[in-house]
Amino acid sequence: MKKKIDVYEYMGEILKGVKSGILITGKDENKTNSMTISWGMAGIEWGKPVFVTFIRESRFTKTLIDKNGEFTVNIPLDESAKKILAYCGSKSGRDVDKAKELGLTYEEPETISVPGIRELPLTLECKVIYKQTQDIHAITEEDQEKFYPQNADGSQDIHVAYYGEIVNAYVIE
Repeated sequence: MKKKIDVYEYMGEILKGVKSGILITGKDENKTNSMTISWGMAGIEWGKPVFVTFIRESRFTKTLIDKNGEFTVNIPLDESAKKILAYCGSKSGRDVDKAKELGLTYEEPETISVPGIRELPLTLECKVIYKQTQDIHAITEEDQEKFYPQNADGSQDIHVAYYGEIVNAYVIE
């Protein structure tokens, strides 16, 4: 069962979750995958509630979101998801079915095609309304060195910002 929520009333829980770690889930016609993030923002853009996630260009979840244009934000409400967050932050969906390995329970979505995750019950269903690759030259040198060291081929694996309109929000009970 899902309890509908007012996303604005839950902003504290959403941002607290981001600080501690949450999952972003993407899906295409063949695969569903979740990845751990701890960078994100919630707010209002063009009069719509949005969640902004930042995903490195090399991540498998990015390919799913690019194909589908939708994602869910899956937020734990207590400390019980630490193992899930650690695993999903250290394994690639290209190589392993994280949900199967962890025994995660997908919850049928209401508005989009990407499921929520019962074990991380605060769920935001999002449709991408804007995306932008970050400009490495607009980032301070200090942050470039810290977060974007050059790879052997000279690339820096920067992030793409996905602005997802929050089209539905609920807590899975």
